[in-house]
Amino acid sequence: MIPSPHYKGKVRDVYDLGSELLLVATDRISAFDVVFSEPVEDKGKVLTRISTQWFRYFSDINNHLITDDVSRFPKPYQNEPNLIGRSVLVKKAKRIDFECVVRGYLTGSAWKEYLQLGTIAETAYPKGLQESYQFPTPIFTPARKNDAGHDENVSESTMEKEVGSDLFQKVKTISLHLYEKAHQLMAKQGILLCDTKFEFGLIDGEPVLIDEILTPDSSRYWDASTYALGKTPASFDKQILRNWLESTSWDKNPPPPKLPESLIQELRKKYLELEDKINICLSQK
Repeated sequence: MIPSPHYKGKVRDVYDLGSELLLVATDRISAFDVVFSEPVEDKGKVLTRISTQWFRYFSDINNHLITDDVSRFPKPYQNEPNLIGRSVLVKKAKRIDFECVVRGYLTGSAWKEYLQLGTIAETAYPKGLQESYQFPTPIFTPARKNDAGHDENVSESTMEKEVGSDLFQKVKTISLHLYEKAHQLMAKQGILLCDTKFEFGLIDGEPVLIDEILTPDSSRYWDASTYALGKTPASFDKQILRNWLESTSWDKNPPPPKLPESLIQELRKKYLELEDKINICLSQK
């Protein structure tokens, strides 16, 4: 019998083991910072497998992963059936309180800002851009992590001032490198990595990748065959849920609406399809 988690996030349970953390990805799903009552079966396992695969693929970049092998977990978590397949043991890091968002295409909150102000992350862009426009080169648009409420999109200069120029340049360079390589790989499988977010922590003063990377919860993955300017392509990610919610009258405050079984099954199917394509990409290293 394992103890209760030290911290219960929206979709993840965290156990603090001193210099290490045990992260458990549940089947809970959230959108607009609200957790829904209905789980998506195996979601936590799929996200754990995808993230772990990417961490190992990018092994040249320092990350927090120690192991996903439950037999190597410390007691009493060792070989715990409820942890198998959905848990990782990681190094504890001092979190940098910014999300490192990389965008290859104009959509989401960046599209909304552009429509309202003509800017993206407070930088002016030419008039007349259409939704889903592909940037000539990917752009870095950080967001400040807030423990309460929504994360806040900020300019590069704001993040640079708050974390320091050296650290800012390091995490920006790593983020752009990871995005560009992953985008190139996924395109071979007919998937466009629209945008994604990376999180970093500090260990001995150096940045390390933490949290999850390149999952359908932290990224937008599009079906390349449906890509066209002026519309949102078909998704392989949590945007499916957001799109459905936007079609309802829900005001994005608790309590959330009940999710139809058909939507839950569609999400599960798309997550599994994406995992298969990622597996193919990464097996061709």
